[in-house]
Amino acid sequence: MKILFKKILLSICLLTVCLQESKAQVNFYNMNKWQDSLVNLGKDMYRLKGEAERLEKNFAFVKTLVSSLKEKHSFIYTFDKLDMISIIQDPNDNFRIFSWHIALNDGSYLYYGAIQRKSKNGALELTPLLDKTFEIQNPEEEQTGLDYWYGAQYYDIIPIQDAYVLLGWKGHGPTYSQKVIEILHQDNGAFKLGKPVFSDNPKMARKIFRYTRQAAMYLKYHEAEQQIIFDHIVPADPSLEGSYEYYGPDLSFDAYKINGANLQFLEDIPFENPPRDEDDLNIVPGRAIPKKKSGL
Repeated sequence: MKILFKKILLSICLLTVCLQESKAQVNFYNMNKWQDSLVNLGKDMYRLKGEAERLEKNFAFVKTLVSSLKEKHSFIYTFDKLDMISIIQDPNDNFRIFSWHIALNDGSYLYYGAIQRKSKNGALELTPLLDKTFEIQNPEEEQTGLDYWYGAQYYDIIPIQDAYVLLGWKGHGPTYSQKVIEILHQDNGAFKLGKPVFSDNPKMARKIFRYTRQAAMYLKYHEAEQQIIFDHIVPADPSLEGSYEYYGPDLSFDAYKINGANLQFLEDIPFENPPRDEDDLNIVPGRAIPKKKSGL
């Protein structure tokens, strides 16, 4: 018993030393300075009124972020003040995803992001996410690499068998918004986007919800139930089918239950009406519907 106790105590001590050494290898002085620069640029990306100025600050933000991540063992640094973008961490601590959006004057959005892997020697392993929203012809079914991304700003990551489920917000245009259930997985060590894991549609590689910008949509993971619960979205009238600016929640809820490597669809589940997130509204006065290609 004493020998077992000593072994456990030794393991704890070794783990503590390893963690301390890893943190010691991070230059927190440099990283804090990088973060301060990123916070200032990030505020300008959303504060400035001119579209050209916002895009200019965004390009400076991208360059500064990449420079900061080149610092040895930057993966450990949490960027706790960088709250204007999303940073979600793989629960197994193998990678993290940066994502954010830039609003354009016509009511549409551009998306930016990257995946940083954890490396053994602390060197940077970073792969950019390239927004190709306007080039993807069939976003529900296309399976792509990170260089052909259906851009979104992710706010949750859920591991399933052989893949990860990403929940994201996607302000899409001047009249309607989207939320996305994206599937991230690896193929021969390379990250891929989209995978047919949905029980209600064997061809669907990602789930996209479209609804009026005047509404908020509920889409959250409930760990206790192992369910992704979401609003049932319908048109205000059957004659308006396909006109997504008239779609919204009907006060009923559906869900996807995690079932191994798949998501099992559950219709009209019992669920009390949750509080709505005002930040999800993103209401912008009506503008002309844009006709353009992606920004990357």
